[in-house]
Amino acid sequence: MNRDELLEFSIYVISGFLLGLLIQKTLTPILNRLARRSKWSGDDIIIQNISKWFIPWLTALGIFLAWQRVEMKEKYHNWLENALIIFYILSATIILARILSAITTIKEKNSGKISSSSSIIGNIIKVIVYCLGFLMILQSIGVKITPILTALGVGGLAVALALQDTLSNLFAGIQIVSTKKINTGDYIKLDSGQEGFVEDVNWRYTSVRVGANSIFIVPNSKMAGLIVTNFDYPNKDFVFDILIGVDYGSNLDHVERVTIEVIKDVQETMEQCVPDFDPFIRFQQFGASSIDLKAFIRVRDFGSQVIVKHEFIKRLKKRYEEEGIIIPYPTQTIYVNKPESDIKPSSA
Repeated sequence: MNRDELLEFSIYVISGFLLGLLIQKTLTPILNRLARRSKWSGDDIIIQNISKWFIPWLTALGIFLAWQRVEMKEKYHNWLENALIIFYILSATIILARILSAITTIKEKNSGKISSSSSIIGNIIKVIVYCLGFLMILQSIGVKITPILTALGVGGLAVALALQDTLSNLFAGIQIVSTKKINTGDYIKLDSGQEGFVEDVNWRYTSVRVGANSIFIVPNSKMAGLIVTNFDYPNKDFVFDILIGVDYGSNLDHVERVTIEVIKDVQETMEQCVPDFDPFIRFQQFGASSIDLKAFIRVRDFGSQVIVKHEFIKRLKKRYEEEGIIIPYPTQTIYVNKPESDIKPSSA
């Protein structure tokens, strides 16, 4: 490569880089503004993944065009052409895999709904796209893929027999996700008594978060066979009740009115509550030391009941004290019968 060819080569490469930089700096902000007006979050993901490749794509194109100007053997030009094809196919494969995987877990901008429940679908999509991209690369460089597909079919059967437990968990996970009865973020309770928020469903197990930093793991094949209570399905709104006891001397109509007023106050002032819910109470039984009743409150999701219950109890106790409604302590009356022989006659 002489000086003139080197200069021309540098001009093409630098021009490709600068053109890619210009497009990235000018086109990307315009596309982002248009995406923000859309209700779908998928366009943000597409723009974010594609915009990163403007500079590499145009720089590679500049290198290719510059290399065509250089005098060399034909085979070297073919090598460069194959390398460029491989680069573009590989970059398109990476972009497509990331976009399709991310779209499975996008959140709608206005509704806040999540379109999928776990990483298992995203991982399967990535594997499929990468395999197709790899086969396209082999096809583009002249490698026949028919024998490879045949070998993969025979090898896949052997692998399936050797990994029965793993595949059982994989297909059970796909079944859990496809039914959409259990989604990421749902609060569930297993028939074994364990409960918590679904963290993820991957190719092998379902992870459930308990508290702030504890997770228990259930194999997907076991999860598919358990009886699961999902407190967030079909709606996240959750009605919980609080047991209350009032004194036997209380006016029950007064107790009902005051309690409902406190529930309404909580619902109107706490964002965790559903404000348009019509609160109610129900008297339950004549208890050992009180008349028992239950107050029912609707919250936006299962996890919100903790803070709502905390605030409701504080406000209810304060209001009961102001209204003169007594919450009795548990009491027990003991009657002792003494035999007549133990009763001493009184002296005259």
